Amino acid sequence: MKHEAIFAGFGGQGVLTMGMILCYAGMKEGKEVCWMPSYGPEMRGGTANCITIVSDDLISSPIISKFDSVIALNQPSLDKFESAVKPGGNLFYDSTNIVVPPTRTDINLFPIPASEEANKLNNLKVMNMLMLGAFISITKVVEDDAIIYGLQQVLPERYHNLIPLNKEAYDIGKKISVSLLVNQ
Repeated sequence: MKHEAIFAGFGGQGVLTMGMILCYAGMKEGKEVCWMPSYGPEMRGGTANCITIVSDDLISSPIISKFDSVIALNQPSLDKFESAVKPGGNLFYDSTNIVVPPTRTDINLFPIPASEEANKLNNLKVMNMLMLGAFISITKVVEDDAIIYGLQQVLPERYHNLIPLNKEAYDIGKKISVSLLVNQ
C-alpha cells in the first residue's frame, strides 16, 4: 500500500498539521512516511500545502505531481490541485468555502461541510480534523487509534485539553464521508 496525498489551504487552517498527524500515525503503524510542507512567507492567510506519503515500502522521492487524494480547504487550493488528482483518485473539499465546485467526472468527489460543522462545535480550528476524519474514513490509510496518537504528538501539551473536541470533529468527518458513499 502506498498513498500519496496533498493537503492544501490557507495558513492557519491546520493544513500542515493534518499532514503531520497522518505521518505520525503512519510511523506508529510501522509504515514509511514523508511530509513535505510548502508555504508562503505570511504567518496566517497565505497559501500552504503539504505532500504526505504513507507507504508499506520505502519511498523513493517526495517530489510528485499526481496524487491519490487531494484535500482542499479553500477555493484557490481546489482550483490549483483539482487537475493533480490521479484518475480514479479522491478529491475532498470543504464545501462550505467552495464557490465553484470541481468539474471532473473521472475522480471521486467528497464535498465535506467542514467549516459549517466546526462552527456547530464552536471552534473553527477543528475543521481540519473533520476533513482528516473524512479522508481516513474513505482511504483507510491508517487506523483511527493511530490518528489520535498522531494528534497527541503534534498538538502542543498545553492544548491537550482540546483532544476530546478534536476526536469529536474527527468522528463527525468520518460519518459525513460514509453518508456521501451511501448516497453515491
